[in-house]
Amino acid sequence: MIKRPFWIERIRRAWLEAPVVWLAGVRRAGKTTLAQSINEGGIHYINCDLPVVSEMVSDPELFYRNCDRPIVVFDEIHQLRDPSRLLKIGADVFPHLKILATGSSTLAASRKFRDTLTGRKRTVHMTPVLWDELSAFQNSPLLKRLHHGGLPQALLAETKSPGFYREWMDSFFARDIQRLFAFRDPDKFNTFFEYLMKQSGGLFEITRAASALGISRPTIESHMRALEMTHAITVLRPFHGGGRKELIKMPKVYAFDTGFVSFCRGWEPLRPEDYGLLWEHLALEYMQAHAHEWKIRYWRDTSGREIDFVIIRDRDNVDAVECKWDSSSFDPAAIQTFRLYYPKGNNYLICPLSTPGFFKKAAGIEVFICNPDGWLTRVKKKTR
Repeated sequence: MIKRPFWIERIRRAWLEAPVVWLAGVRRAGKTTLAQSINEGGIHYINCDLPVVSEMVSDPELFYRNCDRPIVVFDEIHQLRDPSRLLKIGADVFPHLKILATGSSTLAASRKFRDTLTGRKRTVHMTPVLWDELSAFQNSPLLKRLHHGGLPQALLAETKSPGFYREWMDSFFARDIQRLFAFRDPDKFNTFFEYLMKQSGGLFEITRAASALGISRPTIESHMRALEMTHAITVLRPFHGGGRKELIKMPKVYAFDTGFVSFCRGWEPLRPEDYGLLWEHLALEYMQAHAHEWKIRYWRDTSGREIDFVIIRDRDNVDAVECKWDSSSFDPAAIQTFRLYYPKGNNYLICPLSTPGFFKKAAGIEVFICNPDGWLTRVKKKTR
């Protein structure tokens, strides 16, 4: 069993704030393995896919009273008839227990969670394998992570199997999307999902997508919401101050995993010109995991100048983050324009460096060039 201490610590910190932790993430991201690896006096593990579990927890008070271990794990809890009531009773009546519930979606995605457990739960969104976890996965090289993606099964495979990605997408619709949202047409959904994978990292215009795919705008909107709720995509809204020549409405959409982006785009094998876009995805996942408390946006003006990611740290400080596979290809023009509008904040260029980072001046702008770990160290130092 591969240890993933970062995620264990995220769960532990969440338990300090609330008795219930909701561990969300896409199918096969490693949620079950992670839950079973928690060792703090023992766990009572419940696989909610099993039919017998519904009867086992039909009387929640009796069930919890007989739990002889300090941690209770409900894996795939959305399969139960009334999971919200089960978690609420556990949090209110048995506060000495720590409860971990896993699922692919956000709580809001399921009608079974109309009671959102306000004040009783914290959410941990588990991403695919991160930059700083690669050494634990048989020292998987970075290019393999970009090509295969970060689902553990795919990353550990010797070769990239198209069947794995196709089966995952079919299973995703049948086990998550159809059950949660009752969509009836898998062909329309998968067509749209693959469209987003191919467009991943770019601007998304809903009218253009509807026209290109021959799918109605309301259907596109409902599918988009479902994909965001199940963490299959990340929707980045534009950062803007108002009254300037900035994009204010059009989002950017990122797929959840680089392996699926390269699969849907037919990038077999990868070429050097593919690395930059996939690296941008990997950097975003790292920031989502390590800086989950901050809002991440992007910035673009009407002239096409763009900042990959904008992190809003507080009212006056806005960090600009650019991602490049090769630092020598960095053009400071976009950050230069951005800082005319928003002068306060730090500038970062995230690259796959072997060293944490260094400062460089480009066109009069001070930029910290770093790898993801160097970025995190610098950010933490700045926020103390």
